[in-house]
Amino acid sequence: ALIEWPWKGRMIYHLGLGSNLDAPGRQLARARSRIQKTVGVIRKSSSLYLTEPLGVKDQPWFLNQVIEVESDLSPLELLTAIKELEQSMRRKPGPRNGPRRIDIDILLAGKTVLRKPELTVPHPRLTGLRFVLAPLAEIAPRRRHPFLGRTVSALLRACPDRSIVIRLPAGVSPA
Repeated sequence: ALIEWPWKGRMIYHLGLGSNLDAPGRQLARARSRIQKTVGVIRKSSSLYLTEPLGVKDQPWFLNQVIEVESDLSPLELLTAIKELEQSMRRKPGPRNGPRRIDIDILLAGKTVLRKPELTVPHPRLTGLRFVLAPLAEIAPRRRHPFLGRTVSALLRACPDRSIVIRLPAGVSPA
């Protein structure tokens, strides 16, 4: 269902975090800290995943993670907060799938389905990206895609992306 604003209530969001520049593990930790301070309460965090770059192959591998956040912000307010956070962490514009210091995507927003020029939820490429589905399945395996009705675990099993995605043991974070 399309949610109309003004927004009232709390929302459970799943956010995808990624970095492959300037000590990616530290960048993800900084992003989580800033999200906790400005966006809402982080309820769950996946392990870190070392992932093969898609598209632009000549770049360092990524660290990716998915977090579950409870927030009073509407999806559009959250998007604004995320863009400000990325800018404060000196994210620079670049090619799609190119190297970046930090990337934060809204993957899911409760049961909300939203299509606006500035934001589409669920994330339009969610079902085709192993580096997002693997950490999402770790923390929310039975979560259902709002309009496909399939669980995240089922989406991961059916994912056509065969890129390398390695779950790192707790406490391990490559530089």
